[in-house]
Amino acid sequence: MEERDLIASAKAGERWAMGELYQLHARRVYTVIRRLVGDDHLAEDLSQEAWIRAFEKLHLFRGDAAFGTWLYRLATNVALNRLRRSARRRPVESAAELPRVSRAEDDVIVTRRVLSQALDQLPPGYRRVLVLHDVEGWTHRDIAEALGCSPGTSKSQLHKARARMRQLIAPEDSGNGGVRDKAQREARHGRR
Repeated sequence: MEERDLIASAKAGERWAMGELYQLHARRVYTVIRRLVGDDHLAEDLSQEAWIRAFEKLHLFRGDAAFGTWLYRLATNVALNRLRRSARRRPVESAAELPRVSRAEDDVIVTRRVLSQALDQLPPGYRRVLVLHDVEGWTHRDIAEALGCSPGTSKSQLHKARARMRQLIAPEDSGNGGVRDKAQREARHGRR
């Protein structure tokens, strides 16, 4: 069944269609929110909130854009609204232990861990602009509107976020306080 048919059935109140839409998009909704908030548990809560809101507002979806685009924008707004209400960001929970994997998979895991750790170390303003622009593909005008700042501020925050990410992922021996060597040592010793 095509997605537009699922959407029509979900709009008609068919729970099975809502379940199918959830299965198609749940992982991406969680990932978008997790990148913005930097906390596993909060991301789970906000993902559920985003899905509830999506199904409540599904009647407003006109199909002008792809359903995924509409849904991810809604999820992003849920996360941004929570971050605005929150006085400070919660500490990041450590990831669950992962089983030992091959060298190629190990390198991918290390790279993801390095990027995730570096992203978690960014100040919240830098993180939001970087995720919205570089990961989600928002324009500076859209970011400015969502965050209540100017497009120039968005551009400046993005520039600073990218520079800080370069510092954070640099090897430790470069003197920049990078996380790459630490993540590689942990991977070699089986700590994930």
